[in-house]
Amino acid sequence: MSFTSIAYPDEKSARYTLLLEQTRALTDGVSHPIANLANVAALLYQALPDINWCGFYLMDKGALMLGPFCGLPACIRIPLGRGVCGTAAKSDEIQRVYDVHQFPGHIACDSASNSEIVIPLHFGGSVIGVLDIDSPTIGRFDETDQENLLSIVKHLERCCCFEHTLYTLD
Repeated sequence: MSFTSIAYPDEKSARYTLLLEQTRALTDGVSHPIANLANVAALLYQALPDINWCGFYLMDKGALMLGPFCGLPACIRIPLGRGVCGTAAKSDEIQRVYDVHQFPGHIACDSASNSEIVIPLHFGGSVIGVLDIDSPTIGRFDETDQENLLSIVKHLERCCCFEHTLYTLD
């Protein structure tokens, strides 16, 4: 398979429609979670404007462990309940943070990040990880981002065989 960089629509909903189509094409017939998460992280990083980090953290022995990502080196292990990612994983709720500097316990892996969205990823009824996207712009993420990124995560939950990962819930 080859992938050619394309010009994405400026209109956010149209951009996400194309991104979901590309996500489906990239994962078609591929159930390996690490391969799929790596490709989706790269796709989102390349296609979404005004972001400086995009990737996944996966559960490993009761904490989040760095998974496939694009951007600067990141925090390797995040305890549940700590920072935006740990809060999303522990509460099983999407965290859309307008200004990360106002978020209690924010973990600053990249000092350029000013807003963040984190979406829990599930398998077998449990949170097994999160999609994490950072932006240098305060207030970068809105409801349209949240709804469409959730659709991409739901697709990954359906197409990936997470029982074959190296990551464990306990």
